[in-house]
Amino acid sequence: MNALPLAVWLQTEPSLFNSFLIPMVMVFGIFYLLLIRPQNKQRKEHDKMLESVAKGDEVVTTGGMHGSVVGATDEVLTIEIANVKGERVRVKVDRKSVERRTARADGKESS
Repeated sequence: MNALPLAVWLQTEPSLFNSFLIPMVMVFGIFYLLLIRPQNKQRKEHDKMLESVAKGDEVVTTGGMHGSVVGATDEVLTIEIANVKGERVRVKVDRKSVERRTARADGKESS
């Protein structure tokens, strides 16, 4: 058996497995499975929760304010955050600034 053709073949071009491409594809696949896919799923669940926020729900904003939703439009929620000496304190916040819902108006368990 002649070893010269094998030596020439090894010196010409590296195969796809010896190159940098396969490890990079594997790293991207791992990132996709461990980081990107779960984040997309979490974002979709949060968007679904934002769409379902309605009057009477207890919510927490990203700024940390706790309150009850007393009015809702497509983009703006009116939240009652306090009741001081009969005066209601209400603020308007962007619907996207709601971080989580702590209680639902219909009494169902919130997620």
